Amino acid sequence: MFKYFLGNSPKWFKMTMIGFLVFNVIAFFVLGKTITSWLFIAEFIFTLAMALKCYPLQSGGLLAIQILVLNLTTPHNAYHEVSQNLEVVLLLVFMVAGIFFMKPLLMYIFSKIFTKIKSKIILSLLFVFLSAVLSAFLDALTVTAVLISVAVGFYGVYHKIHSMPASDFNKDGIVDRKELSGDTLEEFRSFLRSLIMHGVVGTALGGVCTLVGEPQNLLIGERLGWDFVEFFLRMAPITLPVLAMGLLTTVVLEVTGTFGFGAKLPTVARQIIESYTDEEDANRSEKENYGLIVQAVSALLLIAGLALHLAPVGLIGLALIIVQTAFMGIIEEHHLGEAFEEALPFTGLLVVFFVVVAMIHDQHLFSPIIEMALKMSPEKQPAVFYMANGLLSAISDNVFVATVYIGEVQQAFLDNRITREHYERLAIAINTGTNLPSVATPNGQAAFLFLLTSSLAPLIGLSYGKMVKMAFPYTIVLGGVGLLGILYILQ
Repeated sequence: MFKYFLGNSPKWFKMTMIGFLVFNVIAFFVLGKTITSWLFIAEFIFTLAMALKCYPLQSGGLLAIQILVLNLTTPHNAYHEVSQNLEVVLLLVFMVAGIFFMKPLLMYIFSKIFTKIKSKIILSLLFVFLSAVLSAFLDALTVTAVLISVAVGFYGVYHKIHSMPASDFNKDGIVDRKELSGDTLEEFRSFLRSLIMHGVVGTALGGVCTLVGEPQNLLIGERLGWDFVEFFLRMAPITLPVLAMGLLTTVVLEVTGTFGFGAKLPTVARQIIESYTDEEDANRSEKENYGLIVQAVSALLLIAGLALHLAPVGLIGLALIIVQTAFMGIIEEHHLGEAFEEALPFTGLLVVFFVVVAMIHDQHLFSPIIEMALKMSPEKQPAVFYMANGLLSAISDNVFVATVYIGEVQQAFLDNRITREHYERLAIAINTGTNLPSVATPNGQAAFLFLLTSSLAPLIGLSYGKMVKMAFPYTIVLGGVGLLGILYILQ
């Protein structure tokens, strides 16, 4: 009966999910609504942690349906949560799709950086900084997708030369095939691995800074009534020092060669990739060059639209889709549909989040915790919220954690238990807490999880454990500097 249940996920995971579904019904009638609701939260976090075994939309979605069936919340209240956060949904649907059509420009920029910069330290700094800047205006998942595409493309070129027939191998003066194997290949993989990890950390450094950098930023900014510029200015006292220390950490890691960093691009690999990019530039058609111009103009319009807050972010993303496709001649429906494939699974998962959030609100689960935190002295509260959000985000998902905490703090403000000024301080603590320490594991950052489950990860030998190891120094620095900022700057 359950042969096809949850597809190719491990048998133990399937049996665990079935056990959850059966046990929840028993717990509901025996232990009551409150304890059962806490069980649902623990189980939902488990599905997020097991995202590598099964995408959480299915496993978490089954739990959400059961929550509704057991009447721990209602469809109306769940819909209310979605409608309150419609701007975030529109961001994921339209902005990510809009950036999809900008990928050729982004790949062109990264490719030039990749081949023209000889110093690994400078190259790593540029990858971190450029990823941070792009993520501040775009979506971290999209920037990560571009990094993956560039790395897969370069690895594919290397592999193609490495595996070509012996009769063709030396016709262009390529070095001996043996130079492409063994230690050289492993060095090339290590080089790509370290560069990509620098890049995805950069998406976290930039993503925390702006309203559109991460989905939870928009959730928080919308509830506080902050536009793009105000959100940036509110976060800057914490986020800019963190960015500076993150860049310094990049230099230290490359100089010391610790935690899996420091590998250089082998000379033979550089020759192959430079030859390939030169060939791509020479063969680029007039239509493709025109497309790059349209994308560059669209990028400037996007930045202006966001900075001036001309419209809700999702509508700006929709405008971006319309402008690019209209001027590049992309008018077939199936070509448009490709752009929405990346974001819709996560959009569906976000709606599932809101069902769980509605349950938390209806059952008042976090009220005692928030009450306990709010009874502390006002000076201690931001640091407590920062650390609590950071810990939970590292083991589950930062969007989920931020949604729950900002909702509870907002309710405290509406009930006149905290002032507007203190509400803003707690919002800053929640935003930075869910964005910075969450780089510790792939569970906490969607961009990290996206990289780990991509086709690139096995090519460059990037496992879950290796990613945690490589992210560790960044976790300590970003989390620590963020906490110091909360303690000494935010007060």
